[in-house]
Amino acid sequence: MSVATPTVAIVAGSDAGHAFPALGLATALREAGDRVIVYTGERWTAIAQQRGLDVRPLPGLAARPGEDDDDAGAKLSVRAARMALELAPELALQDVDLVISDVITIAGGWAAELAGLPWIELSPHPLYEQSRGLPPIGAGMAAGTGPVGRLRDVMLRAGADRAVAKGRRQRRAARSGIELHDDAQPIARLVATLPGLEVPRPDWPERTHIVGPLLFEPTDAIFDRPVGDGPLIVVAPSTAATGAGDMGALTLAALADLQRTRPVRVVYSALVPPVGDRVPDGMVAATARQDEILDEADLVVCGAGHGMLAKALRASVPVVTVPGGGDQWELANRVQRIGCGRLVRPATVESLSEAIIAVLDDPAYAAAARRVAKTSSSTVDPVTVVHRSWRMAACV
Repeated sequence: MSVATPTVAIVAGSDAGHAFPALGLATALREAGDRVIVYTGERWTAIAQQRGLDVRPLPGLAARPGEDDDDAGAKLSVRAARMALELAPELALQDVDLVISDVITIAGGWAAELAGLPWIELSPHPLYEQSRGLPPIGAGMAAGTGPVGRLRDVMLRAGADRAVAKGRRQRRAARSGIELHDDAQPIARLVATLPGLEVPRPDWPERTHIVGPLLFEPTDAIFDRPVGDGPLIVVAPSTAATGAGDMGALTLAALADLQRTRPVRVVYSALVPPVGDRVPDGMVAATARQDEILDEADLVVCGAGHGMLAKALRASVPVVTVPGGGDQWELANRVQRIGCGRLVRPATVESLSEAIIAVLDDPAYAAAARRVAKTSSSTVDPVTVVHRSWRMAACV
């Protein structure tokens, strides 16, 4: 066992929304003097290694013949058990002291248990655990008030509880198959969001800490600035498979129309450049550092993925969201209730234009974004939580 600092293995899937927070945390731990190994998808290996990070392929991440890649239950249980069996020997060979496992890549936590190691759960977004005081997470609803509202939430939770119970049965069966019979809990949980994006709940779990967004930029390139006058608008289509696929093209068409009546400057931030004829004049499109351009932005149009929302709001920039599936609907509704953005669904050129104008012209949206940004002062340092939790576990 290490004396001063631990050797930490961080485990996360290959989706940018999960891999980037893992790499961001790895950077912070490495700077604190820890030895850190990140197990994730190979697509990020070269980028991370350029930053001095030790990144290795997560064993068993790809689906194998006979596995249903569309079955969420299978991915979160059956495949997790197989991956845990492959990862556990690697953890032992690397003399790992502590594992930090992404909330949906549960193979990391299970592998830690197989290897007899303590582990921490990392949520790269708000806490999505169901609560007795909230409607089902994912519904995008505010907590009901009064007898009727509370009854509504009870009924909705009853429906969601059936799916939760099914997932638990799948987990128990998968864990039993690899000789993990007790449902062990992490020694701590890191929730990597802005407190302003969380919702109050009466049953906040113990040892669960809001550490603020864990951001990672996959490039050092800097955006050129668009020429001209007017507010700077950043368009950032979702990187998630569940994102709204037509969001980028519709937004650019709306901004091109908007330029007929007022000046706007546009930066299009994406891994894939935009296509189509209806693009704003003078638009800059590139893959470059989003955190740097957001310091000058007046508005972000995005798919409501947590990574982009957290970057925008941490920079006090209001948003227009075009949510797809997954947690994007939940987050987009939270943003709209807070008042720091507008939600557009269904998305059309006309509805996007209306929302963009509304947010640009009403300073209340920017003021609400600044209030959310200020909540970062109430986060705790993730490195401190990791080290303290590890030391406490070592003394047990």
